[in-house]
Amino acid sequence: MFTRTRFDTPCRIEIDNSDKACHAHVELAGGYLIQPGDKVRVHGDPIHVPFGGHAVIERTATIERARWFERAWTRLAGHFEMTELYEVSFTPGRIA
Repeated sequence: MFTRTRFDTPCRIEIDNSDKACHAHVELAGGYLIQPGDKVRVHGDPIHVPFGGHAVIERTATIERARWFERAWTRLAGHFEMTELYEVSFTPGRIA
């Protein structure tokens, strides 16, 4: 309850760097669900995929589960930080 649970699991990294898509996805083996406050660290050297390239790499990841109060704090803080996404603009004069 007051200590973090930490464990390793295999993972699959898929990276696409092209004009159609630019993404990197990590898929954890075992179907682990990552929740607010959890930390995931993928081990190994940095991966460089040149433009137009695609790579699928197998690595090991360490999952560190958040404690209950860290999870609650992360959820609460997330609601307040969401306001940064709001855009407010002021237009001079009237809009017809």
